[in-house]
Amino acid sequence: MSFNALYTDLSGYYDLMCVDIDYPAQSNAIHRLQQIFGNGETAHLDLACGTGPHVRHFIDFGYASGGLDINQPMLDIAAIRCPEAQFTLQNMGSFEVSASLDLITCFLYSIHYNAGIEGLKMCIASVHRALNSGGIFCFNAVDKEKIDNALFVKHSAKQGSDLFTFRSGWHYSGQGEKQSLRLSIEKTDADGTQVWNDEHPMVAVSFVELVTLLEPDFEVHLFEHNYEKIIPWDNTSGNAIFVCVKK
Repeated sequence: MSFNALYTDLSGYYDLMCVDIDYPAQSNAIHRLQQIFGNGETAHLDLACGTGPHVRHFIDFGYASGGLDINQPMLDIAAIRCPEAQFTLQNMGSFEVSASLDLITCFLYSIHYNAGIEGLKMCIASVHRALNSGGIFCFNAVDKEKIDNALFVKHSAKQGSDLFTFRSGWHYSGQGEKQSLRLSIEKTDADGTQVWNDEHPMVAVSFVELVTLLEPDFEVHLFEHNYEKIIPWDNTSGNAIFVCVKK
C-alpha cells in the first residue's frame, strides 16, 4: 500500500496512533517560547496539522490559530475539533497565507516531510514570507548523523473491540539527503490480524546543515527535545527543538 493511500485510509485512526503524544505539554512549551522570543502577537499557523490537536490548544491559549495539511480527511476531522479555525489543503513547501503570521509551528518531526533539500529550502522560504517581523518558526527535527536504525518506538491502543499496535523508527543509509520513517500498524479483531507496513520518504539533514539553511533569514536557537523544561541543546543529542526568529 502506498504512503498516501495508507495515510488516507488511517485518517480515522490517526488520533489513536498518536494517543501517547503529550499534546498539551508540546503546545504549552512552544507557547512559552513564543512569549520569550516572539513579537507578542498571536496569529498562528500549524504546518502538517493533521487532525488539529495542537491547533485546539493554541486556540485555547488565545491565539488566532489555523492549520494546513495535504490530507483532506485529516482536515475534515480538524475542522470538527476546531470550528473556530481555518484549515486549508496545501503543501507546506509552497503554501500561501492571506494575512501575515506571528507564529508558525511544525510538530512531530513533520518538517522532514519536505521532499529533499530543495523542498526544505522552499518550505523555509514560504515560512519567511508568511511571518511578520519578529515572528517565529518552531519545529522539531532529527539529525541524520545521529539516527540509530535499530531503534523504534511501539505502543498499543484499543478502539472498541479492535486492538491496534503501532511501531515506528527512523532509517538512514548513512549518505545522501533521503531518510525514511518506517511504520508498522497491526490491527487485531474478531476476524484475525491485519498488518500494514509502510516507509515514509523524508528529507535527511544534519543540524549543521539545517542551521546553515536557516541563518540567512532567521536568528536560530536550539533547545533540548524536552517539552517540560526549556534547556539549551547540548550539541550532542540527535533530537532538538528549533526556534527561528525572523530577521
